Amino acid sequence: MRTILAIAILTLAVAAVAPRFADRLARAPAAPTVAPAVAAPAPPPQRVVRAGPRTVAIPRDHRGHFQVDGTVDGRRIGFMVDTGATSVALTERDAARLGVHPTPRDYTVRVNTANGAIRAAPVSLNMVEVGGVTVRNVAALVVPDEALSENLLGMSFLSRLRRFEFSEGRLLLEE
Repeated sequence: MRTILAIAILTLAVAAVAPRFADRLARAPAAPTVAPAVAAPAPPPQRVVRAGPRTVAIPRDHRGHFQVDGTVDGRRIGFMVDTGATSVALTERDAARLGVHPTPRDYTVRVNTANGAIRAAPVSLNMVEVGGVTVRNVAALVVPDEALSENLLGMSFLSRLRRFEFSEGRLLLEE
């Protein structure tokens, strides 16, 4: 279990470059990007577009990422969709808003990120919903605020969908 979670966090670093490759897949010219020295606050998530009864289309933001508002256990929360992240990852601050308060001894999972190794606390979320697409009992990690600038909607959510795919510049999620 620890190995799987460690691999999941390692993929967080890989996920940081994945949107650049999505542009190539769409055969659209990528906008030049410059990595900031300090992480800038994330722009407000873009609204999702319903493409069917249980399908959501998420447009790319100005950075080429897929930002989305979701609902976790009845509370609204912003995410960056990250197909390279094995798990949903929440900042401590947003986990606290959800009523999740891991103690220091709960941080049992060692995670390797682009900024070095950190400890994360494994948790289970009763329900994660994005634009009407719902998954129950979702595995997640709570990470220190300084280790993550925004919440990640990773594969512990995405892999439980009927399908997810990149099409016509948008990410489609289907329950």
